[in-house]
Formats: sequence, C-alpha cells, structure tokens
Amino acid sequence: MTGPTGNGRTPRWPVLVTIGTLLSGVFGNLASNLLSEVAASVLGPASIVVAVLGGVGFVVFELRRRRAAREPGPEPTDVVTAPPADVPTLPYTAGFAGREEHVQAVLDLLAREHAVAVLGRRAVGTSACAVQAANLLRDEFPDGQYHFDLRRGGRPRSARQVLTALAGVLGTAPPTSGRPDALAAAAAALRRKLDGRKILLVLDNVDRPEQVRALLPPTARTCRLLLAGGPALSGLNGVVEHWLAEPGPDEAVELFAAAGGAAPAARIRRADPRTDPAVREIVDLCGRQPRTVRALGYRTAQHGWRHSDVLDALRRAVRTPPHQRVAVSPAAQLVTERDTAYRALTREARRLYRLMSLAPAPVDRPTIAALARRHPERVSALLDQLAAAAFVIGAPGDRYEVRPLLAANARLHLRDAEPARSRVAAQARLTRHLARRAERHAANLAVLGSPPDREWSLPLDDDPYGWFDLHQELLLAVVRVPAGAAETLPRRVRRWWFRLAVALCGWLAHVERLDEWEQVCRTVLATPTADDRPEIAGWAHNELGVLRRRRHDPQGAAAALTLAVAERGRRGTAQARMNLGLALLDLGQLDDAVEHLELSRRHRSSADRAGHALTDLGLGAAQLARGELDTAHHHLVRAANTFRSVGDARGYAAALTNLVLVHATLGEHLDAAQAWRAALREYESVNDPTSRAAALLNAGATLLTSTPGQARAAYELLAESRRLRAETRPTAGLGRTLLYLGDAAAALGDGAEARRLWADAATVAEEVDDDRALAAADDRLERDANPPPTGP
Repeated sequence: MTGPTGNGRTPRWPVLVTIGTLLSGVFGNLASNLLSEVAASVLGPASIVVAVLGGVGFVVFELRRRRAAREPGPEPTDVVTAPPADVPTLPYTAGFAGREEHVQAVLDLLAREHAVAVLGRRAVGTSACAVQAANLLRDEFPDGQYHFDLRRGGRPRSARQVLTALAGVLGTAPPTSGRPDALAAAAAALRRKLDGRKILLVLDNVDRPEQVRALLPPTARTCRLLLAGGPALSGLNGVVEHWLAEPGPDEAVELFAAAGGAAPAARIRRADPRTDPAVREIVDLCGRQPRTVRALGYRTAQHGWRHSDVLDALRRAVRTPPHQRVAVSPAAQLVTERDTAYRALTREARRLYRLMSLAPAPVDRPTIAALARRHPERVSALLDQLAAAAFVIGAPGDRYEVRPLLAANARLHLRDAEPARSRVAAQARLTRHLARRAERHAANLAVLGSPPDREWSLPLDDDPYGWFDLHQELLLAVVRVPAGAAETLPRRVRRWWFRLAVALCGWLAHVERLDEWEQVCRTVLATPTADDRPEIAGWAHNELGVLRRRRHDPQGAAAALTLAVAERGRRGTAQARMNLGLALLDLGQLDDAVEHLELSRRHRSSADRAGHALTDLGLGAAQLARGELDTAHHHLVRAANTFRSVGDARGYAAALTNLVLVHATLGEHLDAAQAWRAALREYESVNDPTSRAAALLNAGATLLTSTPGQARAAYELLAESRRLRAETRPTAGLGRTLLYLGDAAAALGDGAEARRLWADAATVAEEVDDDRALAAADDRLERDANPPPTGP
C-alpha cells in the first residue's frame, strides 16, 4: 500500500522531531540535577514539561501517521485525474471502459439542452462518464472547456467558492460575500460573459444543490453546463437529468480486465478475466463499484494473483458466520479501503450500515434500533442518510435492508471494522429483540384462535398473524443460521436463539407449516446446546413427535416421543408423556396409552389448567376406546368445562366431538345431537380441518345409526367430512368416513354408489392397516352381493 507521499513512504520528520524533543527533556532533567538547588528548582520542572509536551507530540504525530496510512492513495487506474491547482482545464480520461450507452445519452442531451446532470450514488462513475462525454465534445467548444472539482481535498466548496473560481477563470467580478444578492450579482456577470460563447463548464462532484443553484438556469445560447453529482441534485430547475447506476456484470468485468491490462506484467500467467467465470463473481462481491473493481483488477494483475484465490478470499470473508474469525486477505482489505462512498458517510451511518448486514432479511425500525443500540429517532435520521446515498432500500411494512448488490460489501466492512466481540454482541441484541417479540405474539395466538379474516385487521403490534407473516423471512433466516454455524453458535446468542426457535415453532404449528416446523426442530438438535442440555433435545423430539402425529405417522411419533420422555426430565415429562400416550392410542396400545396419560396428569402442575384439560381429553378418548363409557364421560366432561373456561375453542370442540360417541353408545341420542351441533359451531371459528372432519364423521354416524329418516342429512355431513380429508394422505378416518357414507347411500336407495364407497373404504382401510374398518367394509360388500333370503 502507498502512503500519503508519492513514493509510498511516510514522512519521517515528525518522528525525528518528537524523539529529539524527548531526548532533550531527559538530558535536561539530568543536567538540572548537577546544578545548584536554585537552578534545579527552575530547570527540573521545565524539563518535565518539555518531556510531557514531547510525549503528547509523539502521540499526535503517530495518530496522524496511522490515519494517513489508512487513507487510500492515488490508484494508477483512476479514470479521472484532477487537473493541477488553479488550472481548471478539462482532464483526459485514462482507462475508461464500458458505459458507452450512457456516454452517448449524455452527448445527445448536450446537443439540445443547456444544462445536463449525470446523477448517481457516490463512486458509481458519474465523474468518469461526464468527463468522457466532455472529452468527446472538445471540438464543439473552441472557446474553452473547463473542469471544476467541487470536492477538492475531500471538502465540498460553498456556492461563493464555486462562483469565485469561475470568476477567476472567466475574468468577471467574484461575489463580495455569501449573501444571496451578492451571489446572484456574480452569477449574472458570469452569464453575460458566457453569453454567445461556445464554452463547456463541467462541475464535478456536486454534493448539494446550493453549490450550483445560483448558476441556474444557464445562458440560453451556446454555452453548456454539465454537472456530475449525487441524488441530492434531483429536481433542479432547468437541468435535464441522466441517472447512472452501477455497471452491469459485463461492463464490470471489462473494467476489471482493462485495469489489469494497465498494470505491469506479472511473471505468472493467468486466465483472461473476460472469459474467467470467477471474475464475474469477484466483481459482484465488490458490489460492482467501479473504483473498487479497477483497483482490484490492477492489483490482481500486478501481483499475479490467481482469480480463484481472490474469489476464495472474498468468499471466506463474506460467508463465514460473523462470530467466527477469519484471516484478513489483501483482496478483502483492498475492497474496503477503496470504497469512497462508504467513507463519505458519517461515523454513525457507517456503523449502522455494517450492523444491518447481520440481518439476513428486511427489518423494521424497532429492530434496527435494538441492533444498533440507538434511539429510534436517531435511527430514522441515519436510515434517511443511508437511503439518500443508496446504501439501503425500503421494503413493505416500513422495513429496510441493505441493497442486495451491496450485501457482500457490507459484510466485508463489518468484518474489517468490527471486532469479533462487537459482532457477537450485535448478533445477540438482534436475536434477543426478535425472541421477545416473537414470544409475545406467539402467546397471543391461543387467545385469537384461528387466523383472522383478512377483511378486518388489528394493528401490527397486536396482530400476531400479521406480525409473523411480515417478519417470517427474517425469523426463519435467523433461526436456521448458515450451514455449520449452528454447531459454533456463541453462548451469548444460544439462549435467545433457542427461545426464538420455540416461539417460531409455535406459530408454524398453529398455521400448519409442517416442513418448516421440522426443519427448525432439526436445526435445534444440531446445536451443541442440545447435547449439553438434554431438556432442549427433549423439547425438539417432543415437537417432532407431535409433528409426526399430524402427518399420521404414529410409529414415528411414538419413537420420537419415547426419546422426549427419556430426555426432558421431570419438569417437561408431563407434556411428552401425554403426547406419547396419544401416539400409543393411535397405535391401539390402549393400556400403555392410559398408563402414560395417568403419569402425565400426575406430573402436571396444579396451575396448568390447559395441560390438565388436554390430559383429560386423552384419557377420555382412551377410556372410550376401551369401552369404559362412564369413566370416559367423566374425563371428557371435565376436559370440555376446563377448555371452555380457559377460552380454548379447539380443545372444547375436540372434547364435544368425543362426547358425541359416548352419548351415542349409551343410547343418549338427544345429548349426542346437542354435542355434535355444539362441536360444529365451535369448528366454524377454528382453522382445524382434520378435527372438523372427525366431528362431521361422528355427527353423520350418529344420525345414521340412531335417528331414522335422517339419511340425507347424514350423507351431507359425511360428504363434507370426505371433502376435508381428500386434501391429506389416506387415514383411518377417511376409511371410516367412506364406510358410513356408503351406508348413507344405501339408506337413500343408491346401491351402486354404496358398493363403490364400501370398496373405496376397504382399499383405504387395507392401506392404513385398519383391520376393524376393513372387516366391516368386506362384510357390507358380501351382504350386498349375497342378500339374505326373504320369507314367503
């Protein structure tokens, strides 16, 4: 890297002066001890003061030296070279590549317009495009072409300074002050001087409209004004705009190759950048920033770096999880040093831009404030600054994200400027904020029940479905973490990360997104925390068991839940045992199911009313399957009352659905009818098609077997149950629905339809190993084929 001087060396005189000052102080102090007491009383403190001043001077010079070393020096591939001081002649471009369409568009505009502005974000190439277009028009302006850099030395010039520079070149009176009337008088004098002359004025690096507003509109005859600046110049009166974005992939590769061609030839032969696919990815990782691409292309050719090695170094810096350390490569360091647009931001804006790269999806303002640990109002001001400089873009829901093209660039700056401890702290703040909000909204899911009708909506902070829908991409990305990162997740992040995973699984289970639910559970199992803390592994296995039950895989559910019971410990055993009991109930292992459900009830806290209701519901279903109707009725009634008191509509409807069977078996047909009607009313507000299909099956079977003349109503209920089950894989419930639907068709006198439905029921029952339903379907088909003989 080159230093502030042209030969790449830092000046040594500040260090020499500082060392000399220190030595003089030390020797002065020694000499003062040899003098008389009177002299020592004067010279001793004086020497100490000299030594202290020398130390301060050394620190100041060292800081300035290091700061100068960090500043990027002039790159041999700079396209536009500033003209010498006090000679604002138009510079020639060197190594300009690509952008032919934009240059031609600027030429076309200058042919018919008097003031043209080439606008774009900083460091995107507006200066090079404007100067290249001006060079192609040199012959069109024989009276002079002048180039003024309004940001010489890194500091923008004021409107008075701009008019003074123009007046010095054109021979007019400069403004006497910075007041509007003085600026207007100086600008009027310039217009009179330029009127009728073929002069091209190129005002480069215009940062603010106030710098050039006094010159607008320009003369209406032959003079031309060409501006190059940022988005802040948009909307200037009398100026035609041409917007410039980052170069496309092909143009960026051409910039890389052209800069490499200008470098001294290296001994190592390398592939042509224009045909090497690695170069295309390299320029994308650089954000296709022209200055950065040219600098990296020049340095790659100068040192003979292989393109594949440069690509691997940039990939490691970008893709390695933020909490992991990685060696700093010269290529990555060069990319960050040559990002002049980034360095033009304020210190706080640069930090916010870096930290936002930790968010893998758009984030809202409260999340950004928590990530950066700044006041929301200050965050809003910084976001406006980043958006104006085209570093971030908005997303629906008042959210923001780093521009996709600059995402890798932001990660490089994060790794370059933030130490590992700072990155981990920011990652922990982000995860903690998301976990707390997700937990609050997940707790409200049970209160609201099924997803609300989108014709009406709550405020986002009160609507858990709206909040999860809006932020699901961010939540899933944070929980899933990159490949290999889960195994090395910092301890400071793990706790909040696990709480976020639990809350997210609650939402995924509520909205039946089973694949993503399983993926989150398996990610939790892959973390070291699951190995260190068995209760966390037990939670994941319990979730997987419930998920497999929903997928109608009782064998897999029982296997996962057995692991959960063994791992969760006494505190979490109640829920795992209850789920295991239900899985065993699905498998027909009634005695084992009742045993686990009884143990679950015993381990439940007395304050866990909803948990006790779920256990009673499972015990009622198990006792019903065993034929112990009175005991089943007792448990189901208690479960229904508890569910109703806690406001759980889904649990209340499930208890009523099972009570239908108990009442029908006991011959209490009126109570059975009331129960299934109440259950169906509850399911109208619950988004649970599987349970609603079970309620319809029980209602249809009860009507068909207990109430003569209700075959048509039973057929309609059973047909609706079949429709709800048609979207899922075959289950025992579907087989029994087809069985009773065939009975209803037979009662309605449609024998052909009944035989077809019984045959389908037998097929489904055989597929799902439901022996009782298979035997019942075969019996009905046999009786229909061989009807009993009728009497005389």
